[in-house]
Amino acid sequence: MLEVILVLLVLLWLTGNLHINGITFPNAVLFSINGQAITLINVLIFFIIVSAIGLLPTPFREVAGVLFVLWLLSILGFLAIAGLSNIIVIAIIIGVVIAVLGK
Repeated sequence: MLEVILVLLVLLWLTGNLHINGITFPNAVLFSINGQAITLINVLIFFIIVSAIGLLPTPFREVAGVLFVLWLLSILGFLAIAGLSNIIVIAIIIGVVIAVLGK
């Protein structure tokens, strides 16, 4: 199950960041908080990360939980560092990969 979540997380992260001519992804703005647009991709990544945190082993779960809170703060605009949300998602993906390979 963790492998499926990993693939979904990578696909969602790529579709949120890649812009390919001729292919459009549903990147509709759902609402805005603190001047930051929350898109459909952000909401789907939110649910994928929450489900991944529930399946990770204990040390990875704690680190992913802290990274998740930092990701939320950066998405909502409270941490105004350019590209921080993408770096955090990459770190979570790397942590899930390490957890899968550690099995």
